[in-house]
Amino acid sequence: MKIITPYINSCQCIWAKGNLHTHTGISDGEFSPQDTVKLYASNGYNFLMISEHDMVCELDGIDSKGMILIKGNEITLEGPHILHVNATNTVYHYPDRQKVIDEIVKDGGFAILNHPNWEDNFDHCPLALLEALQNYTGIEIYNGIVRKLPGNPESTDKWDILLSRGKLVWGFANDDAHWGDTFCVAWNVAQLKEFSQKDLLDALKNGRFYASTGVEIESIEVENTTIHISTKNATKCAVISTYGRRIFEIKDKEITYQVENNLKFPYIRFEFWGQGEEKAWTQPFLISSEDN
Repeated sequence: MKIITPYINSCQCIWAKGNLHTHTGISDGEFSPQDTVKLYASNGYNFLMISEHDMVCELDGIDSKGMILIKGNEITLEGPHILHVNATNTVYHYPDRQKVIDEIVKDGGFAILNHPNWEDNFDHCPLALLEALQNYTGIEIYNGIVRKLPGNPESTDKWDILLSRGKLVWGFANDDAHWGDTFCVAWNVAQLKEFSQKDLLDALKNGRFYASTGVEIESIEVENTTIHISTKNATKCAVISTYGRRIFEIKDKEITYQVENNLKFPYIRFEFWGQGEEKAWTQPFLISSEDN
């Protein structure tokens, strides 16, 4: 048996915190791009993507305040919303969302399906569409602004179904920030080998990050078939597997889990709870019956 992990040993990495879903006054946000960058930098963020609706915000002339700034946008017209991460050009909003994803990949970026459980029917991006679409990198398992809109800000239900049916996609947590109290409520923390845009994009594309609304993970270590994760402020930890079942949980700020040889599940992931609405989610660890 073998555990396939997206992570590197924590002692070998730099942790970088950031948000990929941000709107400014260029589209329908409250603040200018520069003021938005300043706000995130002052809250300890290390990277940020300004994702205007159906346009790419030019970053020339913006003071990064020490953060890595990523070019991107949110494709919103004609269908479920998609984040275009690392955009060179604005991709056309084809009603056929597979064409949108294909164009994003062709442009050198990658795609994230946004807030699947937004709207009255909790189905902005239906499960059938998530299953049918190919070559996207992940989904938003938490979208901050949906706390204030119809629907559910969490979409781990759809994530677990996708993972259980063999579709490996990563789970992102983003603000979808527009105005004051929608900023700095959800983020992603990436493991970097070096503080560079190239390594950051590689980490996000390959699942070398965790998603959070307040719980801070300090280390992720995998040795053979044992996974140990420690946090700064969790009060409960759980191991989640197929279709969302909890196969182990403990009231503590750290967890050690030994994967048994007879485990029949194709993946496990970890969730953490802190005070109030503070949570964190790891990416899935794949369980292989092969030793090599």
